[in-house]
Amino acid sequence: MSDAEYAEYEATCKRIRAENALLLEEFAGWLKARGLAKSTVAGHCERIEFYVNDFLLYEDAVTAAEGFDRAGMFLGFWFIRKALWANRAHIRSNAASLKKFYAFMAETGRVSQEDLDGLKEKVKEEMPDWLATMDR
Repeated sequence: MSDAEYAEYEATCKRIRAENALLLEEFAGWLKARGLAKSTVAGHCERIEFYVNDFLLYEDAVTAAEGFDRAGMFLGFWFIRKALWANRAHIRSNAASLKKFYAFMAETGRVSQEDLDGLKEKVKEEMPDWLATMDR
C-alpha cells in the first residue's frame, strides 16, 4: 500500500469511526427503549464498538451497514485469534450483540430484513463450528 493509499484509508477510517460513535449512541438508546438494564446496554455497546471500530476497520474501511455479512469471519476466526479474552461465553455474547445490533440496523432502514435474517441463520448454523474452533 502506498503512502497516499494509506493516508486515504486512515482518513476513511476516521470518518467511519465518527459515524460509528453516533450509531452506537443511537443503538444504546434503542436498547434502553426496550427496557434493557444499563449494564446490559453497556455490554452490547462495548462488543459492537469492538466489532465496528476494530474488526471492520482492521484491513479495510468497512461501514457497519456493509459489515453485516462479516460476522462469521469475526466470530469464527478473527475474534478467537485477536481478542485475548476470547472464550465460548464471549463468542455467544458477541453473537447476541450482533443480532441485536443488526435488528436495530434493520429497524432503522440501514440494512434489509433479509440481511438480518441471513445473519441470524448464520449464527444458528455456524455457532457449533465457532465454539469447536475456540476449543481447539
